[in-house]
Amino acid sequence: MKPSVLAVAVWGQTAPSHSITAMMVTDDQHTVVTGSQEGQICLWDLSSDLKISSKEILFGHTASVTCLAKARE
Repeated sequence: MKPSVLAVAVWGQTAPSHSITAMMVTDDQHTVVTGSQEGQICLWDLSSDLKISSKEILFGHTASVTCLAKARE
């Protein structure tokens, strides 16, 4: 397995818009993944008391993210 590199996004006082067009929850129910109309994929931590906090935002798609799928080992 390749080592992962965490992406770091830096912006001003306002985060980029993220109009959610797709969403999924991981099997362990600790991470929510969202895709956006703007072409971003965001990872969110989901706590046991259902509080959501941003984890990572991935840029690079040039079109809307309209579906998400899980890969199996």
